Amino acid sequence: MKQYRLLALDLDGTLLNEQSEVSETNARWIRHAVEAGVTVMASTGRGFQSTLSIVEQLGLDSPMITVNGGEIWERPHQLHKRTILDADKVIRLHELALQYPDVWFWAYSTEGIFNKEIWTEDAAGHEWMKFGFYTEDLAQLGSILQEIRAWDGLEISNSSPNNIEINPLGISKATALMEVCRMTGIDMSEVVAVGDSLNDIAAIRASGLGVAMGNAQQEVKLAADAVTATNQQDGVAQVIQQYVLRT
Repeated sequence: MKQYRLLALDLDGTLLNEQSEVSETNARWIRHAVEAGVTVMASTGRGFQSTLSIVEQLGLDSPMITVNGGEIWERPHQLHKRTILDADKVIRLHELALQYPDVWFWAYSTEGIFNKEIWTEDAAGHEWMKFGFYTEDLAQLGSILQEIRAWDGLEISNSSPNNIEINPLGISKATALMEVCRMTGIDMSEVVAVGDSLNDIAAIRASGLGVAMGNAQQEVKLAADAVTATNQQDGVAQVIQQYVLRT
């Protein structure tokens, strides 16, 4: 039977429940996996700071993937690689966002998060990694998506059905996982990737075992090798039990 050595976990909608908490069941089985020698790591669209608090809560000292692969960390606080989204593209995305007054937007820079309420007058002077749009108006979201799909140099995904996330072309959790494997000497066939949204699909397809959450978007479930329980039902713990440790 295939032995898996690395477990890459999305956070929101996957490891975290709807209260943005790690359940005790998930935490306990992550500890069991680590004790068994499995590398358990965060692979998320979140930025470093909000990822760090969860990683520290779990006591992990493993690699981290943040901002959808825009940053790869050898371990917490030790940056391995960062890929920048051109400032001119961020300026253009910001201008597009302003055409939709009801749409929320945000962007990750190396200095922190900017958003609709707090923006910068000097976007060209920042190093950016990701830009995002959010609205429950799917018609407006579709119009934005149609517009930016015509642009060059963008990697487009989402972390919920109500948002769009933009990274530099070619940057994804999959490319970041491949780099983590190169760093650690683990083969991609030995990786289990778990997620719920479009920003997880590439990693789910590229890994030895790709698992969609029970609450995942349908496209993610279709791309996965297996579907586990929802994030409200400790789906991550079930993945560890059924596929990683086979208890």
